[in-house]
Amino acid sequence: MELAADVLNWALNFSACIQFRQSEPNVQMPPAGLTRAAGQNSSRMDKIAALREILAADPGNSFARYGVAMELAGRGETAASLEEFNTLLKNDPDYTAGYFMAAQTLANAGRKAEAVDRLKAGVSSAARSGNHHALSEMQAMLDDLER
Repeated sequence: MELAADVLNWALNFSACIQFRQSEPNVQMPPAGLTRAAGQNSSRMDKIAALREILAADPGNSFARYGVAMELAGRGETAASLEEFNTLLKNDPDYTAGYFMAAQTLANAGRKAEAVDRLKAGVSSAARSGNHHALSEMQAMLDDLER
């Protein structure tokens, strides 16, 4: 469980998560007591394995699923990352951060048309859930991609 606690600490401090977590009404926070102070365990860990451990216990944990997708994207594993984003958004269609980061992953992979489609779905989700911050971020990216 120590590895899972370290991963949750990493995820809570992950800037993309934090930016949306503050305005995202559906983010599932980790259970109390699972986060640890940064630096307590400086060894390298497999964050994906720990997040998957959390998902094994709670397959509907959108926060952990988002973390897996983000970590895979950061490692350049685009196809696997997009599979995780697709699962996330299928199970939790109002998890607006998932649309935005999936669109960024698609755009970085040169898949502009798919990124535009994902952003349009994200804008709809953000409007539906009243998440104005996410809506403006996605609309700005959409405007940039459609130029």
